Amino acid sequence: MGNGNSREAKESRRSRLRQKLLNFRRRSRYSRNSNQKAVTADDFSGIALLTLVGADMKFKDKWLACVSFGEQTFRTEISDTTEKPIWNSEKKLLLEKKGPSLARVSVFETNKLSRNKIVGYCELDIFDFVVQEPESACKSFELLDPASSKVVGNIFLSCAIEDPVETEKRFAKRILSIVDYNEDGQLSFSEFSDLIRAFGNLVAAKKKEELFKAADLNGDGVVSIDELAALLALQQEQEPIINNCPVCGEALQLSDKLNAMIHMTLCFDEGTGNQVMTGGFLTDRQASYGWMFKLSEWTHLSTYDVGLNTGSSASHIVVIDRKSKRLVEELIDSKIVLSMRAIYQSKIGLRLMDQGAKEILQRLSEKQGKKMNSVESAQKIPSFLEFFKDQINMAEVKYPLQHFKTFNEFFIRELKPGARPIAYMNRDDVSVCAADCRLMAFQLVEDSTRFWIKGRKFSIRGLLGKSVNPNDFLDGSLVIFRLAPQDYHRFHVPVSGVIEKFVDLSGSLYTVNPIAVNSKYCNVFTENKRTVAIISTAEFGKVAFVAIGATMVGSINFVRKEGDHVKKGDQLGYFSFGGSTVICVFEKDSIRIDEDLLANSSRSLETLVSVGMQLGVSTRTLA
Repeated sequence: MGNGNSREAKESRRSRLRQKLLNFRRRSRYSRNSNQKAVTADDFSGIALLTLVGADMKFKDKWLACVSFGEQTFRTEISDTTEKPIWNSEKKLLLEKKGPSLARVSVFETNKLSRNKIVGYCELDIFDFVVQEPESACKSFELLDPASSKVVGNIFLSCAIEDPVETEKRFAKRILSIVDYNEDGQLSFSEFSDLIRAFGNLVAAKKKEELFKAADLNGDGVVSIDELAALLALQQEQEPIINNCPVCGEALQLSDKLNAMIHMTLCFDEGTGNQVMTGGFLTDRQASYGWMFKLSEWTHLSTYDVGLNTGSSASHIVVIDRKSKRLVEELIDSKIVLSMRAIYQSKIGLRLMDQGAKEILQRLSEKQGKKMNSVESAQKIPSFLEFFKDQINMAEVKYPLQHFKTFNEFFIRELKPGARPIAYMNRDDVSVCAADCRLMAFQLVEDSTRFWIKGRKFSIRGLLGKSVNPNDFLDGSLVIFRLAPQDYHRFHVPVSGVIEKFVDLSGSLYTVNPIAVNSKYCNVFTENKRTVAIISTAEFGKVAFVAIGATMVGSINFVRKEGDHVKKGDQLGYFSFGGSTVICVFEKDSIRIDEDLLANSSRSLETLVSVGMQLGVSTRTLA
């Protein structure tokens, strides 16, 4: 009878939890559709157990799978040679308040020495999964080729949400078993005392005898782990006694009881008997590398890290996708990375630039620009798409591939109408992102030199040139939109207003890659060729829009002229072949930039954004 009631209570809690998630998804969808502020996951925080069961592929190989969720990536072991790999590999994922919900699962063939090849991927919304599927269900997802979006196989996954009360009890049982030295399923007072000391709570240490007696109902000097687990779970809920995680020693935020317990549960993942996926990776590409990359990490020739791109950390550029809240790696040819490190991260390299290399870059860029306008250059389009196969979505492109007669025609491709929705289109007090790019945003210009721009000569005066009065912008806000070669290369107006003037500034053609921007030896933004557009607005005052050329950029082209009235989201111009950057400078106290963009930038972490995403709100209309 008692067991039946316990099962019913447990199922009831899970049902309520499932219903809460379902209500959250309905409300958030409604909010997005009605253009109101979306409801976030503030009303829920918990743990999902994701299991990669296996896959059905189209050919035999040794396979591994990776799961990327938020800023973490995990991988399975490598399967035997087969077309039907079985992993039965699991990982607990934290569903945070305002955190990520979209997981990406990638499957790699592993017959390469240095880098395994991605064959297919799928994406799933963890929230949707746990509210739609029974907890024991194993669901099949189609794996898509990143280049063609054709189905290349199926992967089988299951996902269950953990009941918070059950999580607490299971954790308590597991952690208590550590000090059950004789493994008899019971704890003596001395064993319990050792555990309390590990919790780091002096008050609880004084109360340990009281707590022990409360659980020792028959007074025989020992208690069962089940009895003590229930008591600890109840005590932790009423008056927390665990100050430090007994596994990693990290101090816990006692005001957030559930997440403190979740931290310990994840830190001490008891699993279900299946293999636990290996963690510690930032991206699926990093997780999939073979032994040669691991050797390069060990010798410090190459490292993965979030933050400034200097030294060996300049080998791989990691950015965070704003939409999925997932870390992704920017694709750059390794030979180009090594050459940029040699030139821009050293005094010797920059001396070479000063002794004629600037002119070489100029001539090379001009020559490459002409080459990319030739009919023969169209032959390079397929290989370009293959290299960036999971970062260019041809379904968004306005014209089919055969429409483009030269590489540059493809490079400045247009998108289909509606491919980039503009946030709050009817509100001119909301500014939007000007490009598909990697974005850095700073509420104060001086913050940009602390967290990102390391060139010693950078200044607003130097950026805008002598023909623009810099006084209005000196203590303002600064946003950097960096476009990589694979991006849609048309830039758009971030605010509604009137174009007052254009100012062309001649200069060099350094790369705008973070390897150069993060170098103290180089002053990319104030020395490169650029055009400054001043936009006068009612909501933000004056906004300086600076289009900056870079290595291999043939030209900067504007499709608007002085005196034009522009609406935010309107196309303003485009860059021809190469990487390039736009910088927007706002007047002091004119904009409140979105918090997630500022938070990422304070970590020296670029945010991957699309044209039309919200950038910030005018503070003048808020006053």
